[in-house]
Amino acid sequence: MKLQYLGDSKDCFKWDYHDYLVNTLDFQRFKVVLMMTPDDGGTHGSSHASLFPARSEVLEFCSTLKEKREIELLHQLPGITDSAYVVDIHSEFEFPETKYRSDYFDGFSTETAQLILVDPDNGFEPKKSFSNKHLRFSELDQILEQIPDTSVISVFQHFRRVPFEKDFLEIRKRIQNGYATALYWHSLMFVQITRSPVMYKQICSLNEAYASEYRKNKNSIFTISADNE
Repeated sequence: MKLQYLGDSKDCFKWDYHDYLVNTLDFQRFKVVLMMTPDDGGTHGSSHASLFPARSEVLEFCSTLKEKREIELLHQLPGITDSAYVVDIHSEFEFPETKYRSDYFDGFSTETAQLILVDPDNGFEPKKSFSNKHLRFSELDQILEQIPDTSVISVFQHFRRVPFEKDFLEIRKRIQNGYATALYWHSLMFVQITRSPVMYKQICSLNEAYASEYRKNKNSIFTISADNE
């Protein structure tokens, strides 16, 4: 995640979807793990929020994010959508060097079921390379071991030149300690992981409901799960 991405169209999808998910799951905590990296001066992050047709209050929220580029504003999301959950930012600092990464993925609640968004620049580590822009599968396991089985982790995954359906199947094969499902829009996918088979079925159902609502207005949000095979 970079500050330059705050408030763009992908960010708008991110906050609209996860606000929906944490509310429909009736969780009280939404934990955001930003995996911050420095801005690169490129054009990524320049798209207008309205390219994703989010709810009006989320669009307004993203407009403010884009203007001010302040991480602390994420705490305001529940108030803007009239929700009861609390946003907990895991760390507001730049993502650490590789040798300190293990420490970064400690400190998750062992008692409270919650939605956890893990937000690397690119997504899961590919098979042949790795950088601070990726989440390792071992780090996913590290988080899963700390949280209740009924918690849900959602991981940002950027398009990497293979169809999302195929990419998801490769990702799911490498997830050893949980059930996985996903939904995507244009060049962005979110992969949800939980250790509870009951919660997995619930997430699949909620994803389909979310995507179906947008499809009514001819917007291309799609869901993927093991049942799609």
